[in-house]
Amino acid sequence: MKLLESLAAGVRIYDLAQPLKVGMPSSPNHPGFRMALIRRHGDMVREDGSSAANELIVTGGHVGTHVDALAHVSYRGELHGAISAYEAQKGGSFTRLGIDTMEPLVCRGVLLDVAALKGCTVLPGGYAITAQDLQAAAQQAGVAIQSGDVVLVRSGWARYFDDPGRFLGHESGVPGPDEEAARWLAQHGIRATGSDTTAYEHIPPGMGHRLLPVHRLLLVERGIHIIEMLNLEALAADHIREFLFVLAPLKIVGATGSPVRPLAVVEQ
Repeated sequence: MKLLESLAAGVRIYDLAQPLKVGMPSSPNHPGFRMALIRRHGDMVREDGSSAANELIVTGGHVGTHVDALAHVSYRGELHGAISAYEAQKGGSFTRLGIDTMEPLVCRGVLLDVAALKGCTVLPGGYAITAQDLQAAAQQAGVAIQSGDVVLVRSGWARYFDDPGRFLGHESGVPGPDEEAARWLAQHGIRATGSDTTAYEHIPPGMGHRLLPVHRLLLVERGIHIIEMLNLEALAADHIREFLFVLAPLKIVGATGSPVRPLAVVEQ
């Protein structure tokens, strides 16, 4: 009833997804996004004068704003919960920990704006976001991380999304949480965490995605989902730090990830 009352009073919805389009930045570890109209208006016209158009979409599961399944990363041959990665992936899709096993998220969301904490619009390429940074950002925002939260970390890197080379940041490096920061979040019992970069990692200049220790820590060791390529700019500009967070992955059986359109909902 309280939820209905809040909705009746009016809410504002922040769309946290980047647009899916041809030419968008994509991790070199994953196939990119492609879309083409395979049927155009006028190709076939019905007796009443109407026609229809449709498209073919080809994409990886980790393209654009997306969430990682726990099956996405293994360590020494094992997935989260000491599940054999070899056994789980038999048959061409995951029988354990695929994205279809992830429950939708409807929970408290918290934004930790590390760029604002450091007094800049965008963190420098290759900047390692530490546990101290996250703790200070939480204190600055006046929020406490609680068990079951989804924590979103803003670096400002989304401002480069329309410049794929700069956004991928192979030469410059990309800002992101280091292992200590990921461990600090995990200790708070969070359900998921996300950021506005291609990979939820501290990427030093020239390193690319050769090593992804935060993915191993969160997905394999702690069973915490990762959300990447978020657009957190509007949320940050309006100084929203706490919100209702809503996310539902596509129910792709046995997949390691899914494109998503996360929403932050706040009262007017």
